[in-house]
Amino acid sequence: MIAQLDKNIVKMRPLLVPRRLISYTFFEGRPLTTRGQWINPLLLFMFERVKSVPAIKIVKAPIYILGAGRSGTTILGKLFHMHPQCGFLNEPKAMWHSIYPYEDLIGSYSRQKATYRLGETDVTPEIREVIERLYGFYLLIVGAQRVVDKYPEMIFRVPFLRAIFPDAKFVFLIRNGLDTLRSISTWSNMHSDYAGSEKHDWWGVERRKWRLLLEQVVAQDPILSQHLGEISNFSRPENMAAIEWIVTAREGLHLMKNIPSEIHLIRYENLVKNPTETILDLLEFCQLKPDEIMLEYAHRVLSPPQPKNPVNLHHSITQAFNDTMSAMNYPLE
Repeated sequence: MIAQLDKNIVKMRPLLVPRRLISYTFFEGRPLTTRGQWINPLLLFMFERVKSVPAIKIVKAPIYILGAGRSGTTILGKLFHMHPQCGFLNEPKAMWHSIYPYEDLIGSYSRQKATYRLGETDVTPEIREVIERLYGFYLLIVGAQRVVDKYPEMIFRVPFLRAIFPDAKFVFLIRNGLDTLRSISTWSNMHSDYAGSEKHDWWGVERRKWRLLLEQVVAQDPILSQHLGEISNFSRPENMAAIEWIVTAREGLHLMKNIPSEIHLIRYENLVKNPTETILDLLEFCQLKPDEIMLEYAHRVLSPPQPKNPVNLHHSITQAFNDTMSAMNYPLE
């Protein structure tokens, strides 16, 4: 089914199905690895019109799902969708492009320069006003009280988001690095496509995201930067995915150390094995009431991952990967 809907959502919370369809159709946009990109100019036009409308709903404590892609961020977003107070936006990059035109790492909406990291100094009064209007408009249209914005790469932009919403809640979802890099590799192979001679995959337009990751994140890493020459030549998907997992996990560790009261860590493995305890802790952090249907849905759809074969990574990043796995308390398999 479309819009991340499934039969359990339809059966258990039918009144929330329109909320998800509206979110998907009118607010998220279509990245370049999907169909229906013709709608993007229409959405961007709509966002421009909304920007000129006075704020119509106060935005309180938006919730951001952060982490490496393919770590379970989508299923966590679907769990939030099952909560009656929440409106779930699944990577609303069209909206964010309308807010800040230099944030598109993939190249779905712009081929201009792009910035992996955004900080406090990137926030202007105009940006703050625009996001409050767009989020407020969204909440009004879908009839929700809280925005849940799943955009994994926003983990590198937490100072930017905190400057806009000091009351924001950040959920850092981590998954075993071996499972994550396998999933990224599989996804990219399955969704790789060409527009003429131009390749589109997990790494964007002709590896746009990969180049930005190297230039703006890896080059600043005290360990990985020592091997930047070798890493720049990576072509094997597992090695590239391992780099993304390493820098994302380290960013999460940095945030947990520096703003611990604002970051809530969820391990994907705990979520699927002990959903009730994990979700109740999450809801308490987000200041949301417990919801029995949300918990029941979690028990229906979550299951522990199956054991996988080991992965042989490039020698230049093996130590960094193992050290990060240890720092995140994952066993080395």
